[in-house]
Amino acid sequence: MKRIWKQAAGYVAVVALSAGATFATYSMLEANRGISTADTYNYGAEFNQKGVKLAALTPQGYPDFTKAAENSVHAVVHIKAVKRATQIQQRRQVLDPLEFFFGFGDSQVPQQQARPSVGFGSGVIISEDGYIVTNNHVIQGADELEVTLNDNRKFKAKLIGTDAQTDIALLKVEATKLPYIPFGNSDALKVGEWVLAVGNPFNLTSTVTAGIVSAKGRGLSGGAQQSIESYIQTDAAVNRGNSGGALVNVNGELVGINTAIYSQTGDFAGYSFAVPISIAGKVVADLKQYGVAQRPMLGVSITDVAVAKEIANSEDNPRASEFALAKNLKLDNGIFIGGFAERSPAKEAGLEVGDVIVNINGSKVTKITELMDYLNRFRPGDKVKIGYVRNGATKEAVVTLINNSGNTDVVKKVDGLSELGAAFKDLSNERKRELGISSGVEVAGVDTGGKLAKAGIKKGFIIMKINNTPIILVSQLEHTVQSIAKSDDKGVFIAGFYPTDKRMRYIAIDLNE
Repeated sequence: MKRIWKQAAGYVAVVALSAGATFATYSMLEANRGISTADTYNYGAEFNQKGVKLAALTPQGYPDFTKAAENSVHAVVHIKAVKRATQIQQRRQVLDPLEFFFGFGDSQVPQQQARPSVGFGSGVIISEDGYIVTNNHVIQGADELEVTLNDNRKFKAKLIGTDAQTDIALLKVEATKLPYIPFGNSDALKVGEWVLAVGNPFNLTSTVTAGIVSAKGRGLSGGAQQSIESYIQTDAAVNRGNSGGALVNVNGELVGINTAIYSQTGDFAGYSFAVPISIAGKVVADLKQYGVAQRPMLGVSITDVAVAKEIANSEDNPRASEFALAKNLKLDNGIFIGGFAERSPAKEAGLEVGDVIVNINGSKVTKITELMDYLNRFRPGDKVKIGYVRNGATKEAVVTLINNSGNTDVVKKVDGLSELGAAFKDLSNERKRELGISSGVEVAGVDTGGKLAKAGIKKGFIIMKINNTPIILVSQLEHTVQSIAKSDDKGVFIAGFYPTDKRMRYIAIDLNE
């Protein structure tokens, strides 16, 4: 079970909701009840969504949840995730000072056998032909996925794609005419509005609970720039096993995917959190089309205005000088630009350090979580209008979004590489001469939820070898990682260095974990 500890009236855990052994957007407009946008894509239309007209109130005027529940329980499934027994052991091998060897031959230490690990969670059918959305942490590292419908039919599920950053995964079962939940409009949700949580807590199938929307745009880990944190907070009771289940409105429309709770014990303690369908819908459309979520970037270093002003006005904060331009800002909300990436479309469009972003395409943004929520409804190559304030005057710039590699191409899935969560680029011969090497590729960018980031590898790292194979080109790295991903022993052992100190580092990554 994933836990992120935060300070809130003592230590409280943000707990992922899967049960058992867990392996660790865009305005949504209705067009024939599909998912569409005014200025970009028709996300969700490929899932053949359709409307369900339901009465939201009883004749006496009380909320009526019966029809919403009836239309939801049949489309929420139980997911069993099995991870095979073989687990990678740390190998011991004498390292030659000039070469990097990790034992991969049959003569090395044998792998330890253990019992299979089994995890449970929930999923939501979103199309008649068997596409199912769930949480990444429910199925992460699983070798076998079994889906059980509300009518007790069982199917083997195929993993289409995952996105660790949003904790969303897309599965597919071979079936037709399945019940499904149509997409709603999570942007239109209001605080105080009734919602239902549907899932399988503690392996109790087809459980429905009710609550209200307690907050929107809630961040859970400090609003890190590369995190997508704009959760719907509710007081609907959810517990372990609810992960990946449906959050629906009183019309029976899918408005979120239940993901986490605040808890000291791992069980429900009053608040739950769901990924809005405005985010999840975009991610599943990307996963279906490309196998990997598209992560557009402005190429800026940003901080909430309130935080920037606090630092700038602090006499003892060593970073005060970095935010000096924020000291006299008249604004209380917005996103302060503190710097730019090496390749920054925002800078190319005319934005400067000290500018404050206040809207995107006319939609107001007051903090980083709102900015990231809206920005991630787009893809690399899309153009967005950035409204910003400079010296008290409101200005506008058109910015072409880029990907992690600094270009406008959509990112295509390469087996294993999407799991690593990074972009790579070839080194020129001139750059190799500067570094004194004959081989190597550079890490051009990392996603915070990816395996490279979790292993401590940052942008700029030079990968020299993988599993003792010298890496000369990105295409070779892709082929090597693909081969490892298809093997039984999914260990990726990396040798490389940062140009700043050139000290060789050795990192081991398990693609199963």
